[in-house]
Amino acid sequence: MTYKESYERGKRVLAEAGIDESELDARLLLEHICGTCRNDLLAHGDREVSRQEQEAYLNLLERRGERIPLQYVLGVQDFMGLEFKVNENVLIPRQDTEILVEEALRELHDGMDILDLCTGSGCILISLLRYSNDCTGLGVDLSEGALAVAEENAEKLLSDRQIRFLKSDLFEGVNGVYDRIVSNPPYIPSNVIETLMPEVKEHEPLQALDGGGDGLYFYRKITEQCGNYLKPGGMLYFEIGYDQGEAVSGLLSKAGFREIRVVKDYGGLDRVVSGVRSF
Repeated sequence: MTYKESYERGKRVLAEAGIDESELDARLLLEHICGTCRNDLLAHGDREVSRQEQEAYLNLLERRGERIPLQYVLGVQDFMGLEFKVNENVLIPRQDTEILVEEALRELHDGMDILDLCTGSGCILISLLRYSNDCTGLGVDLSEGALAVAEENAEKLLSDRQIRFLKSDLFEGVNGVYDRIVSNPPYIPSNVIETLMPEVKEHEPLQALDGGGDGLYFYRKITEQCGNYLKPGGMLYFEIGYDQGEAVSGLLSKAGFREIRVVKDYGGLDRVVSGVRSF
């Protein structure tokens, strides 16, 4: 079977499984198996795909057809120009979260200490350390599986060990004070989880999604407790849901933060809230 024939077969299998982006996913999965790029479909569509490659491709198609997210099938996801390992222990890094990293980088100075709560794959903290100088960081998560993934990503993407990881329920096991606290906590209201796409509700970790009854549980906990861990003049950065800007800004204001900002994502939706500790 040729490369193009394999692609057409894959596209058909995924379309029949109800995958919206069947053409894109079929191509990416084939490229993953064959070690090719997007140009090969046009330039080398007549090349033969070995039986071993065909079997491996069909296996990946079957997994994607079960609505397992493409990123989990491939085992990687690009974020901030870096390739992160992902599996079902961690939330898949999304482009919207790059807004949080970009905003934190604007005010991040050499040698600062960063605390990342709900670190997951480590994508936020690792990116901040990769694109800054002499900063150090602690990534905290309650999931041992997530921390194992974060450790692997740090080993691959950071040249030195300016990063540590800790199993902790938010600040529970954290010591010391930090110049910056960043977090992409669970923020989806509990009753909304069932309305999400199968790829999300059935495969991404519920612990990384469920933000309690109103989606604000973790924002409340972090803003209430961060005074013991954030240096005066230090900054707190949250990723938020599209409709949570006013509510989370209010929590920071009530907790005594100043210079509170709400930043929109590329789609024009509220995505990041930040503030400066003045207490």
